[in-house]
Amino acid sequence: MSLSLDIAHASRPVPAPAPVNLTGLTREGLRQTLIDHDICPPEKARMRASQVWRWIHHYGVTDFGLMSDVAKDTRAKLAEAFTLARPEIVERQVSRDGTRKWLIRTAPGIEIETVFIPDVARSGALCVSSQVGCTLNCTFCHTGTQKLVRNLTAAEIVAQVQVARDDLGEWPSPKEDRRLSNIVFMGMGEPLYNLDNVADAIDIIADGEGIAISRRRITVSTSGVVPMIPELGERTGTMLAISLHATRDELRDVLVPLNRKYPLDQLMAAIRAYPGLGNARRVTFEYVMLKGVNDSLDEAKALVKLIGGIPAKINLIPFNPWPGTDYQCSDWKTIEAFAAVLNRAGYASPIRTPRGRDILAACGQLKSESEKVRASALRKAAQAPAVSPEASSPEM
Repeated sequence: MSLSLDIAHASRPVPAPAPVNLTGLTREGLRQTLIDHDICPPEKARMRASQVWRWIHHYGVTDFGLMSDVAKDTRAKLAEAFTLARPEIVERQVSRDGTRKWLIRTAPGIEIETVFIPDVARSGALCVSSQVGCTLNCTFCHTGTQKLVRNLTAAEIVAQVQVARDDLGEWPSPKEDRRLSNIVFMGMGEPLYNLDNVADAIDIIADGEGIAISRRRITVSTSGVVPMIPELGERTGTMLAISLHATRDELRDVLVPLNRKYPLDQLMAAIRAYPGLGNARRVTFEYVMLKGVNDSLDEAKALVKLIGGIPAKINLIPFNPWPGTDYQCSDWKTIEAFAAVLNRAGYASPIRTPRGRDILAACGQLKSESEKVRASALRKAAQAPAVSPEASSPEM
């Protein structure tokens, strides 16, 4: 019996590996891949890679056949070996305020949320995810209640930008009138726990002959993975944001449990050492306003003291409620009084207008309703009485 099973198992066809999606390759990675797959000889690889790169990231094509300045036989080889396919859009929602949210499926069981917020910064910001789920368990954050599944690949990160530009009609890459002008790594996950893929994705997004969003318009937010902060600056040259939310270790230990590993004194030292830090490259501190928790005037004064000497601005974020949370948003007058303390100390402290709350697209809400709906459906299915196939078949 065991022998026959072994024979049957051995004869089972092995599925072919999925084709490489060129979207996630850096320029050098693309050049080397074209050589490795015999698409072109080494001496022509840089030129050919530049052609393909521009079609992918400037024009946004998903069909090798449209690459008109590439020889027809080369296009056929590319199509045989690689793919440019976009991920599946499972759900697209548009808020009353114009915020757009996409639930994107990049592989079986791998779903992420991406949010476009219009009328921020120069034009609009895209909030991208770096992981499926999160490990940090920040108690005020809905995303933190979703267990980590895995890191996203560079291709899956870049695909979020491509999906948004598809929907906004922004191919080829515009220069002055683009609606998507800024990228913020503030979606699902902790970017510094996936720095290799995040750094590659930033190299791709910032390339001037492609998507061409300047590194000064890309912000990476971390909850405080202290050892990786200097490396982030050295490898990416992006703007830094810190998910702070408290000025005392005992409170931050509760709100941001990562603080137990990297307390505030270590975090502040790493921020002060961030490469390129200065008035032209200020750190953004994100501070969610929680009623009766971290919103007193004493906390505001402590915040000024904590960040003293750091070129910074502070984004005050009214807490965005989500199902099951015990936290409440601070009163508006309390938030304004908190901001006034920071302003008097010389810090810009805009109060972030909540966007996309009605579709759970606001800050801290990115655990999709679809996940809750699927879980609810599974529970109901498990509790339902079994129905025979005959009983469930429609009458002919």
